[in-house]
Amino acid sequence: MLGPGFITANVDNDAGGIFTYSQAGAAYGYTLLWTMIPITLALIVVQEMCARMGVVTGKGLSDLIREEFGLRMTFVMMILLVIVNFTNVITEFTGIAGSMGLFHVSKYVSVPIAAGLVWALVVKGDYKKVEKVFLLASVVYIAYIMAGVLSQPNWHVAMVETIKLPPRSVWRDKPYVYMTVAVIGTTIAPWMQFYLQSSIVDKGITVKQYKTSRLDVIIGSIFTDVVAWFIIVACAATLFTHGIKDIPDAATAALAMRPLAGDYAFILFAAGLFNASLFAASILPLSTAYTVCEGLGFESGLDKTFGEAKFFYWFYTLLIGLGAATVLIPNFPMIEVAILSQVLNGVLLPVVMIFMLKLINKHELMGKYTNPLWFDAVAWVTAVIVIGLSLVMVWNSLHAG
Repeated sequence: MLGPGFITANVDNDAGGIFTYSQAGAAYGYTLLWTMIPITLALIVVQEMCARMGVVTGKGLSDLIREEFGLRMTFVMMILLVIVNFTNVITEFTGIAGSMGLFHVSKYVSVPIAAGLVWALVVKGDYKKVEKVFLLASVVYIAYIMAGVLSQPNWHVAMVETIKLPPRSVWRDKPYVYMTVAVIGTTIAPWMQFYLQSSIVDKGITVKQYKTSRLDVIIGSIFTDVVAWFIIVACAATLFTHGIKDIPDAATAALAMRPLAGDYAFILFAAGLFNASLFAASILPLSTAYTVCEGLGFESGLDKTFGEAKFFYWFYTLLIGLGAATVLIPNFPMIEVAILSQVLNGVLLPVVMIFMLKLINKHELMGKYTNPLWFDAVAWVTAVIVIGLSLVMVWNSLHAG
């Protein structure tokens, strides 16, 4: 049952996501845990629409946009998506470098080896083998749940803060508002919608398995946000409690946690960061290759051989090679690029959301599987909120820069 939905949701907890949740826990303790419930609902709504379009039409999102809105619109969107995703790929290799650096492994060793592993997995494997590896990588996120338990948090306070809305006074605190936006906004990225729909098509899921596919999305969304909850809790119980409120990246959070929660919590947190970064470094270039090939009408898919889908595999290889090589540049501004990737995600997401909502409500495309009225209302409210948060994130990041 588990597959595209579970994998896509979990990749969302990549190096950038883990840093955001770590910073939230370090800076504000348990007081941002209330965001986890609306985050989960928003993720389920958006991902379910993509899953439904995939099973009903048998086509990827990029394919549908090209057919319904024309090649010119698709080409512009693809150029934007390639730029956005490439900055995200760089961020993932930055996460690999940072996490392995905690174990005293040079980035000049860890990044090339990781890039080679990622490339071999996708190019040499078929869909079923690759999916099994991705599902295994998703389960490794349990390391963050264990790290959260080892950090010995105040469970009562954590539970209460999860279901209690914050007092009105906090909304006058600009840094708190910005962090709230970042935590919610880091949940839904443009690449996720393209990857989910493409992998559903690649796996061959049809309308007959729609209910199963929907359950896959729901379970994945809940699991990934339980992991996010534990990351915030772990950092709240250790870093915030001891006055360490500002961290430059997720690797620093793991390092700062070591004397406070012990070696086991440090190892779990650092290993989780490596797994998340390696996992996302596999998926993001794959999502980009799917999108470009569908948009331009080239063959794509993990069950195709290199000879059958040359452009697909060469493009995937190029993204990984350039992403890894960029991180190996001496004194490369890793943190600045991570912030840039977040800004670019925020710029592109509103465009993708509007395309999705227009497509899913086309009766001639979706038949009886268009959004029902109540779902449409929830979806549009979610879209408006996500778009608003994305714009605030962009403004905040540009202002901070």
